[in-house]
Parts: sequence; structure tokens; C-alpha cells
Amino acid sequence: MTRAINNVASRARRKRVLKHAKGFYGGQSKLIRTAIERVHRAWVYAYRDRKVRKREFRRLWIARINAAARMNGTKYSVLMNKLKVAEIALDRKVLADIAYHEPETFKKIVEAL
Repeated sequence: MTRAINNVASRARRKRVLKHAKGFYGGQSKLIRTAIERVHRAWVYAYRDRKVRKREFRRLWIARINAAARMNGTKYSVLMNKLKVAEIALDRKVLADIAYHEPETFKKIVEAL
């Protein structure tokens, strides 16, 4: 009796991996063993970097707010403290957007504190 192997499922599994490996360099997109390694590594990086992206955007927002604050004669930490004391609920994302796109509005916010 011949050995029964589930060809359909194994081929589908390999096709799925190779589909995820599309665009990888050389054998990493063609050879199943290396493609599996590369795809798994890519998933690890993707999971990790979803967290890192949040950190990097927060750093960018803080840098933009600080630059705009210093152009208006104050510092980031002082500005954030005054906003907190005045109970103005603008988060860093919104403040950075205002500072970047509407410097006059940002200047009015700083002067109001």
C-alpha cells in the first residue's frame, strides 16, 4: 500500500509561506526552508516595531513641541507644566501638529499661559 501524504494541505502551507516571502532577496523568496525562517523573523520584527513606532512618534512630537516652544521663549517642560496647571487637555500629538502646521496658533497658546 502506498504512503498517504496530504499533498493539498502541505502545498497550501508552502504557498502561504512563499506568498508572505514575496519580494525577499534571492533564495529567501524561493526556497521553502529559508523562506520560513525569513517570514518568521519578519513577523517578529513587525510585532516588535509596532511598539517601537509608538515610542518614535512620541519622541518626534516632543521634539517638535520643544522646538516651537523655544522659538516662543519657553521650554518644553515649562510649557507642559503650564498646560497641566491650566487644565488644558491637549495631547502631544495635537500640540505637535499645531506647532508644525499653525505656528501662529501655537504662539497664541503659549502667550495665553
